[in-house]
Amino acid sequence: MEYVYAALLLHKLQKEVNEANISSVVKASGAAVNDAQVKALVAALADVNIEEAIKAAPVAVAAAAAPAAAAAGETKKEAPVDTSKNEEAAMEGLSSLFG
Repeated sequence: MEYVYAALLLHKLQKEVNEANISSVVKASGAAVNDAQVKALVAALADVNIEEAIKAAPVAVAAAAAPAAAAAGETKKEAPVDTSKNEEAAMEGLSSLFG
């Protein structure tokens, strides 16, 4: 999972998502780097438009924001949300990252 986070961080910072950069980010986090996993991730992301993949999964972000707002002290009552469809949409977006 740390490799995916590293790739997302590099993308957000508009840096090239390559083996050296991912390895550097993972090393900087204090985790051990598995070169095979780094290579596999870079190969899997070669044909993926990361920006489009992120846009495909905003439902998961919106679903997570509701409990956070409630925890922040909002007392507004809302209708229960069926999260099964949201989770399916989020997983479809994540699966596009890996082909």
